[in-house]
Amino acid sequence: MNEMNTKISAIGVVPVIKLNNPERDAAPLAKALCEGGVPVAEVTFRAAGADTAIKLMKEACPEMLVGAGTVLTTEHVDKAIAAGAEFIVTPGFDPEIVKYCVEKNMPIYPGCTTPTDYHAALKFGLEVLKFFPAEQSGGLAKIKAMSAPFPMFRVMPTGGIGLNNLKEYLSCPVIAACGGSYMVTADLIDNQKWDEIIELCKKSVEIVKEARK
Repeated sequence: MNEMNTKISAIGVVPVIKLNNPERDAAPLAKALCEGGVPVAEVTFRAAGADTAIKLMKEACPEMLVGAGTVLTTEHVDKAIAAGAEFIVTPGFDPEIVKYCVEKNMPIYPGCTTPTDYHAALKFGLEVLKFFPAEQSGGLAKIKAMSAPFPMFRVMPTGGIGLNNLKEYLSCPVIAACGGSYMVTADLIDNQKWDEIIELCKKSVEIVKEARK
């Protein structure tokens, strides 16, 4: 795998973040994630100011891997790159956006849940795919079934994953990492519950270790 894929896989979990108040919350959230042992974030463009959040998180924790999620246009890609994003995540497979990122040597994880999606990703030479929404799309059983004709891919499932099923997913060798918002919910962020976020991250790290023994 390439360097970014290797780094994300080594961490094992990717917090999927929607920041409503990036000026207030981006920096302390970045520090909480790093303190909890999860130095990575997918900042979604579902909230205004996602590019600001990316910039502030990178400034607060330069060692952290910060990417952009819910990227729907090439304009989003440009905004994310300008803010310092190191990877792009899309909810579906958009050939235009994938091509745009590949040409810019920007790691991209497109949402893929069908053989058609996987086949399209193969043509672009991708290594790791987002599987979204994971639980609603068939979960681990479908991921395993899809890996039979497409063994070259590793998968980053996102959607419906939490502490209760994280180990089950990560125990499967097809899984590179799991995306999730359970450690960065709106309640936790908006009410600045940084200590709770740190603890949820630490629990996640322990599960990653257990799953990969």
